Amino acid sequence: MDEVSLTNFRCFRETQTARLAPLTLLVGVNSAGKTSFMAMLRALWDVAYTQRIPDFKEDPYDLGSFDEIAHHRGSRGSRAEEIVAGFRFLPPGSGTPPINYQVVFRQVGTAPAVIRRKFRRGSVWAEVSRDRAGHFCAFGNRKGSWKVAFEERESRRPLDHEANMMPLWFELHRAENKIRNDKEGDDVEKVAAESRLLAVQTARKIVQRLESAAASLRMMRPYASAPVRSRPRRTYDPARPTRDPEGDYVPMYLASKYFRGRKEWQALKDGLEKFGRDAGLFDELLIKPLGKRESEPFQVQVRKFSKTRKGPPRNLIDVGYGVSQVLPVITELLRPDTPSMFLLQQPEVHLHPSAQAALGSLFCQAADSERRLVIETHSDHLLDRVRMDIRDGTTSLAPDDVSILFFERGELDVRIHSLRLDGQGNVLDAPDSYRRFFMEETARSLGL
Repeated sequence: MDEVSLTNFRCFRETQTARLAPLTLLVGVNSAGKTSFMAMLRALWDVAYTQRIPDFKEDPYDLGSFDEIAHHRGSRGSRAEEIVAGFRFLPPGSGTPPINYQVVFRQVGTAPAVIRRKFRRGSVWAEVSRDRAGHFCAFGNRKGSWKVAFEERESRRPLDHEANMMPLWFELHRAENKIRNDKEGDDVEKVAAESRLLAVQTARKIVQRLESAAASLRMMRPYASAPVRSRPRRTYDPARPTRDPEGDYVPMYLASKYFRGRKEWQALKDGLEKFGRDAGLFDELLIKPLGKRESEPFQVQVRKFSKTRKGPPRNLIDVGYGVSQVLPVITELLRPDTPSMFLLQQPEVHLHPSAQAALGSLFCQAADSERRLVIETHSDHLLDRVRMDIRDGTTSLAPDDVSILFFERGELDVRIHSLRLDGQGNVLDAPDSYRRFFMEETARSLGL
């Protein structure tokens, strides 16, 4: 996803467009829609790339029913009937036209359900929609547009259960066969049928290519973290490490690598300890088995070093709360099987300013063209470190590889400003409200 748009979603009434980059930072006051924005990113990913039905109540986001999700101006009859969201994706390769994907949600029961999906690439577009009259597939190119209705028994299927692109490819394939069978008649009808056939074949090829690209991402659903992670325990019982937003699984994952994947464990341990030293949190991370077998309890310990000696190992529960809160975040970033998108809420929670800054550097190192980080943060220490790393060239990220999304709250809605950095790390084209947001307290502390 290179660009995302939202209309009538939560606090976003007017269409808001936001630029995504390898490293995207979401900043703004509380209750300005940053968490809602990340929830929609995951929903769009589910609709476009996976078999999942978008669930706006799935942890760590609980946005409620359609009534809570659709924008409401506060007066009777002012609640939006449709939520529109979409994204633009630019495939690799020069001269390749971008793919534009759009989804429309309406209320079905109490939940938002997908009633229309549309994609466009260049002059070719295809759309699947459902209304009271039935289920339709429309498509078109420069020569015109056409619409194909599907059988009644098929129109009853909610589009939510056809979330990925393969059913659209299948429907276009059937439309192609139908056109081939209808090519009887005079020359005018044959020409029209040939034109429709060319359009549907072109659309089907595009959908097939998109489906092929999505196949590699199907098992790489974005990882979404909760703003407050799990509490540390003195002793852990081994269990299957399954990802969760709070990071409860992380100690079990670390133990599994310690017992079963020594090479992977050493690489992961080295990365965790490097961040621990940079942040001033710990110098060594240890897994301490409390028995001889992998199935027996274990502890997670850390230790600090002085210039002349190593300190004693200390249980995770006996050190600052920031260590246990940041450990799930950095473990996810350093895992060898990381997803291609991270949605991180306030990763700086409980961290000292210097550790928050170190986290900014880690994000600069972790983000690239293959892995995108979307981070909601209230830390100017983290943001300043990103800006300085861009300025000093300590990261491979270019200025355009960072996007700062400033959520400006108005009276009843929110506007998203997509800000860029220059080569000196300066924020470009920032509105006055952004500068006030970050500078008022700094100026006050300096007596300005």
